[in-house]
Amino acid sequence: MPSINRIHAFHDEMTGWRRHLHSNPETAFEEHETSAYVAARLRSFGHDVHQGLAGTGVVGTLAGSRSGPAIGLRADMDALNIEEQSDLPYRSRHPGKMHACGHDGHMTMLLGAAKYLAETRNFAGTAHFIFQPAEENEGGGRKMVEDGLFKRFPVEGVYGLHNWPGQAFGTIALKAGPLMAAYDIFEIRVLGRGGHGAMPNETIDPVIIAAEIVGALQTIISRTVHPVDAAVVSVTEIHGGDNWNVIPAEVVLRGTTRAFKTNVQDKIEARVGEIARGICEAHGATAALRYDRLYPPTVNSPAETELAAKAAVQVVGTNDVIRDPMPSMASEDFAFMLEARPGSYVWLGTGNGANLHNPSYDFNDEILPIGASYWASLVESVLAVEDGDKASQRSGAIMAP
Repeated sequence: MPSINRIHAFHDEMTGWRRHLHSNPETAFEEHETSAYVAARLRSFGHDVHQGLAGTGVVGTLAGSRSGPAIGLRADMDALNIEEQSDLPYRSRHPGKMHACGHDGHMTMLLGAAKYLAETRNFAGTAHFIFQPAEENEGGGRKMVEDGLFKRFPVEGVYGLHNWPGQAFGTIALKAGPLMAAYDIFEIRVLGRGGHGAMPNETIDPVIIAAEIVGALQTIISRTVHPVDAAVVSVTEIHGGDNWNVIPAEVVLRGTTRAFKTNVQDKIEARVGEIARGICEAHGATAALRYDRLYPPTVNSPAETELAAKAAVQVVGTNDVIRDPMPSMASEDFAFMLEARPGSYVWLGTGNGANLHNPSYDFNDEILPIGASYWASLVESVLAVEDGDKASQRSGAIMAP
């Protein structure tokens, strides 16, 4: 699998960065050591570095050899609240926290491109290297935009990348339009009347009512959403009671819904409330509903997706660029950046291995030069130098196995 010669040459150095980051995971908005480590690397390469957007965000800015437009490249920094289950020498040093989604690898690949591009500067314009906190559940992408990311660092387009286990090693998948789903959550509190477990007739049993709601929620997908529209309703938590012989007064249901279209989100939200309230009323109970829309769908713009595809072909070849992948019902807060600016998000295949968010997951270090080469090629192709100096400047960018 090809990578840029110069980037391939410091593969071992990148592996060291990645494993250091893996050993020192920090979760949402607590990425202080991670932020400092990233900022130090960028400064050592010669970037102008800004810290503090969204609290722990980092932006490295690099000017090319010619003036021109600006683009943004984004990597996420946060880890997950998961206890790592591995015997790796670089396993997490922080109990209950680990990089189980590959954000350590994402940072490393973007740092690799930042190092290479600082050496060559074979582009016309400005590249902003955006290291974002709190992708997992907490909306760090939204916070960076709200804090003025694109006012302080104006760009014509913004680009993201995620490693993708189960996708063939070294392939890059992308498509225009929705690639990942919106992320909504709900909480239903079923308020009944508790009592003795041997005397259910004297209670309004929220356990039975909650069970009925769980089953009825599944009809939203089969009977409310149009059959050709993808959507998910999943109940992921049920809490109620703490004694063998006591019927509780309250049961709490929590879960998530996913969709690609706003009108589908509207239908799901409405039906969750109608079902919960209707079933509770039928049994003499009441329902208290919370419904939050956390992340919008991740929607790639056509022009920027073509630019990303061009860069991907330069690195992995036409046959290893997947142009029409099946969208994922998972979500991504890079969506907030795509709402603010046009851009494209791609998946980099890492082959077989543990799935994302698995306690045994580890990023595949063999993919580091390919991801870094994609980032570098994207900058050099989107911000291309259009004169005779281009060929000589690219002498360090010959592809190698």
